[in-house]
Amino acid sequence: MTIPTEPIGSIPRPVSLINALETAGDYADPSLDPLYDAAIKDTVERFEQTCSPVITDGEQRKYHNFWTYCVHGLPNTSPEGFKIPFVAGHVRRMPRLTKGPFHYRFYADRFLDSARRYTNKPLKQAVISPSALSLMYPAEEIPGYTRQQFIDDLLHEHETEIRRCFAKGAFKVQVDFTEGRFAVKLDPSGHLLNSFIGLNNLVLSRFTDEERKKIAIHTCPGGDRDSTHSADVDYADLLPSLFELRAGNFCIALAGETDRTRVLKIIRQYLKPDQVAFVGVVSPIDPHIDTPEEVRDRVLEAAKYIPLDQLGTTDDCGFAPFSDDVSTPRETAFAKIKARVEGTKLAAAVLGVQ
Repeated sequence: MTIPTEPIGSIPRPVSLINALETAGDYADPSLDPLYDAAIKDTVERFEQTCSPVITDGEQRKYHNFWTYCVHGLPNTSPEGFKIPFVAGHVRRMPRLTKGPFHYRFYADRFLDSARRYTNKPLKQAVISPSALSLMYPAEEIPGYTRQQFIDDLLHEHETEIRRCFAKGAFKVQVDFTEGRFAVKLDPSGHLLNSFIGLNNLVLSRFTDEERKKIAIHTCPGGDRDSTHSADVDYADLLPSLFELRAGNFCIALAGETDRTRVLKIIRQYLKPDQVAFVGVVSPIDPHIDTPEEVRDRVLEAAKYIPLDQLGTTDDCGFAPFSDDVSTPRETAFAKIKARVEGTKLAAAVLGVQ
């Protein structure tokens, strides 16, 4: 037994790619392919240099952002949708569905195809949750296309995406659930969060126990331009419900928390025997480059509360979930990842689980 470690997903894109995306009318424009390919190749090579046992393509080709990559550019959407305000003062917006039916424009398995050309290492693929995309449907019912019809289509598309990723050999599929903590901020009663949990479980229940062992849920307070959208929400209001999701793995932002011990105690209380908690040991929005020894100590701290056979390590969040985020240099991202990998190995040696 050892302590598994894996990334969340996104890596800051090269400046040349960011500049090209700013002027492109369509992020899927074939003229961008050489830039995407170069960015993916460089990302995969740098990931391998960190000795990370599991890698990603860095979401270099994930159109626009981690949240709406699968629907970006759909003709039946409007850009004036749900608002996501960040503490730094900027706002991100989702597209709003204007008419049915709802379908994805892109599935994430295409990103696995691109990355596999450059590596034989296990590849993790992140996908967006149904609950996040459910916010695309407007408050007023769309004529001729009910909310229930939308939900049925949404669940079908999400299941299809996960199965396509498994068919392409994904080591693990991670469902991004950053809206979980945000839901508590929007509705402190917990009703919105519970509806999100129920919606996501409708899809997760379609997979077998063995398949769910390869599905992870990621939760964080958001991470964009060195800012968050819900870090002020108490984890105690999220984690008990989070572990009701029918998945085998949970990636939980922890390094950036002010009271990690308290969060670890909550995880210990609600983590089920068949679930693995990958705790964040580096914070992407903190410019400080962690040392392996700092990471080691965070892992040892977590091991006091989480059984070793249910403990893993990860990053708090992706390093650039939105394609235009230049707040973190690529070099910093990979330095932090390398520290995570080396620090986890140091902790494993101390704990005698190598």
